[in-house]
Amino acid sequence: MLKDERATTIHKDETVTSQERVLMILKVIAQFGRPASAGDLMKATGLAKSTLYRQLAILRRWGFVLETGNLYAPGPVSLQLALGFDGTTLLAQCAQEDMQWLSEQSQETVAISVAMQRQAICISMIEATQSLRCSFEKGRSVPLRAGATARCLLAHMPEQERNHALAQAFPQPEARDAVLRQLTAIRQQGYACSDSEVDAGIWGVSFPLLTRDRRLLGVLSLMAPSQRVAERQTALIALTAQSAERIHHRLKDF
Repeated sequence: MLKDERATTIHKDETVTSQERVLMILKVIAQFGRPASAGDLMKATGLAKSTLYRQLAILRRWGFVLETGNLYAPGPVSLQLALGFDGTTLLAQCAQEDMQWLSEQSQETVAISVAMQRQAICISMIEATQSLRCSFEKGRSVPLRAGATARCLLAHMPEQERNHALAQAFPQPEARDAVLRQLTAIRQQGYACSDSEVDAGIWGVSFPLLTRDRRLLGVLSLMAPSQRVAERQTALIALTAQSAERIHHRLKDF
């Protein structure tokens, strides 16, 4: 029997069966105190690399684990468990009906993302019937740097948080100042658009989802292949704006 097919011991008095491995990995990640590499997790759990990656894929798919730069940390669902019924949960629930409407009207991929730990994290997604190869999937994060989703989040987050994120993403003052000018334009326009900034050949538009007092909750994004939206951009922006306004109305009591 192979090592990863036997019960694995991670503590002196803690023996883990094959059915419990996924929970063991989640516990190790939660207790690590910082994002952990696959090597860290292999050492802590004693699991073979192939077994570890299979379990991590399950945890990522369900949003319990977040992968960023080959490091693993608790994901948005783990955060929801920790905080209970929080704003992130309510945002996804409030947005679901209008996300579905937007996806059906546009026939494109629609997502809700939030800013967390200087990352844009997708918390809800409805995929188009035609597959879209992009960096976004539920529970996964991308840096707050490029693309409509990241720029829309940056444009509408509190100034101090935005400055910290930009200082990390753009160490050169000239580049940072250029991005700040772009973010000002996004706030004035009310939405952000991008084409091939994160994924080649992918166009996107993002609208902020705000509380009554203009506090950022997240952004609504529509993504599609650039070649498919060449003649539809104006219509897709209008549809996304309509959906964002409907979600905003549902969130009026936030």
